[in-house]
Amino acid sequence: MGELRDAASADIQYDFDIHSPDIADTLDDVYAEMRQKCPVAHSPRYGGHWVATRYDTIQQVMRNPAVFSSESVNVPDTIGQDGSMIPLEIDPPDHGIYRKLINPLFSPKRMAELEPRVREITGELIDEMLKHEKVDFVDAFARALPSRVFLALMGWNVADADKFNHWADTIVLGEPGASEERSTEVRTAAATEVYTYFAEMIDERSESADSEDITQILISGTFEDRKLTQFEVLNILFLFLIGGLHTVQGQLAHTVIHLAQRPEVRRQLVDDLALVPTAVEEMLRRESAVCPARVVKEDHVLDGVQLRAGDKILIPFAAANHDADKFADPDAIDLTRDPNPHLAFGAGNHRCVGSHLARLELRVAFEELHRRIPDYRLDPADPPVRHLSQVRGVVKLPLILGESL
Repeated sequence: MGELRDAASADIQYDFDIHSPDIADTLDDVYAEMRQKCPVAHSPRYGGHWVATRYDTIQQVMRNPAVFSSESVNVPDTIGQDGSMIPLEIDPPDHGIYRKLINPLFSPKRMAELEPRVREITGELIDEMLKHEKVDFVDAFARALPSRVFLALMGWNVADADKFNHWADTIVLGEPGASEERSTEVRTAAATEVYTYFAEMIDERSESADSEDITQILISGTFEDRKLTQFEVLNILFLFLIGGLHTVQGQLAHTVIHLAQRPEVRRQLVDDLALVPTAVEEMLRRESAVCPARVVKEDHVLDGVQLRAGDKILIPFAAANHDADKFADPDAIDLTRDPNPHLAFGAGNHRCVGSHLARLELRVAFEELHRRIPDYRLDPADPPVRHLSQVRGVVKLPLILGESL
């Protein structure tokens, strides 16, 4: 056993900023360096916090909610939400009660019923893309698909998709390049608009007898023997917005970047669309979007490092999914990788409630895009622009259709 280290130990200091655009293109390399030098590192950013980068360590944190609480999953502490995002920032036992209500809303059966609508939306977006020789894939497809599917699922007006995308972008990204205070200010303003919209929807639906869409089910939902409060419903919906839009958007865009750069891998998919399910899992592993945090509830030693009660620790899923101790040749893309125990959706009691929806959207998108647009490439004169936050993504992705490398 080596000497126990703590937040003051010089050899585990790493100036890591999950919101820095400077490392958006090199994040995998940054995680690899941290994993080699200091697998549980201490960053001075945002008042000081820890960053874990090994697969087994991150899984251990997720499976121990008594020590590693989800009461605050953001670094810094807020993205503008009013209260806890439910159930993401709720610990057991209350977490389990909320999940019992929410899990059926995203069940495999419900997602199967949604598939024709997802395929219809996908087809409409591709129809529009094919009118052009060059598109911004983020605007034309990656941002539009999850927002339209989300609105269809909620039973809301699909014409509001642009509003939702603006709100989600602002809440996730803040104001790029601005101070932490300014970003918090714009996030809070956007979140206030979101809560106002949701409250109006709830008021409208409270007078409706329709029990099919998710909004109505939540309004009628109970927490044990009482009805959910409006505050609870609002914070559940807020989480659905953030979790349902930006994650899939980033996944779609990063996938297209990788496949545009690797025509031989893309051709493998085009020639055999039966590979799509395992391709989806591989791309989820390769480009895991989410980097949540946990709050340490009691002094705890993790990988030889002393954590103190009240500390924050980031657990980037992308770091776990590039750990060579768990995945052979982790930087490669293997569309047939099996087994593939990636953590893109987390693990433990907070495993992503929307994983079935995300897989549905990604599967249908992969199938239809590669059936109808087998060839596409990046524009060297107009490269993609990535962004970094606790939900990693792509700001723009100029794509030339009908051509390949």
